[in-house]
Amino acid sequence: MLQPRIPVNPLPTGTPIPLNHPAPTPAASVEPTAPAPAPAPVVPARAAVQLTPGSALALAAGGGAVVLVVGTVLVSMFLAVAITGVSVAVIAVVLRLLVRDMQKGR
Repeated sequence: MLQPRIPVNPLPTGTPIPLNHPAPTPAASVEPTAPAPAPAPVVPARAAVQLTPGSALALAAGGGAVVLVVGTVLVSMFLAVAITGVSVAVIAVVLRLLVRDMQKGR
């Protein structure tokens, strides 16, 4: 019941057999058509991007903003790691002192 059904190709010729067989279309009469219009002239593409002073200023301001945001994120991540490391070191020292006091029997 749940076995896959694989279609069997009765002619193993390597040519694909379409699943739906379209009905044959009758031969249509060919009528002459009007000549095609002339193609539009090709406009050469520019090789370089031209920056106006305003767009250059906007680009510099955007780049500066990106640098500030990425720098802020990296510094905050570094501070988070440093604070976590210092707190783990303080906890380790306190636990070491407590264990030493327990071993001495105080």
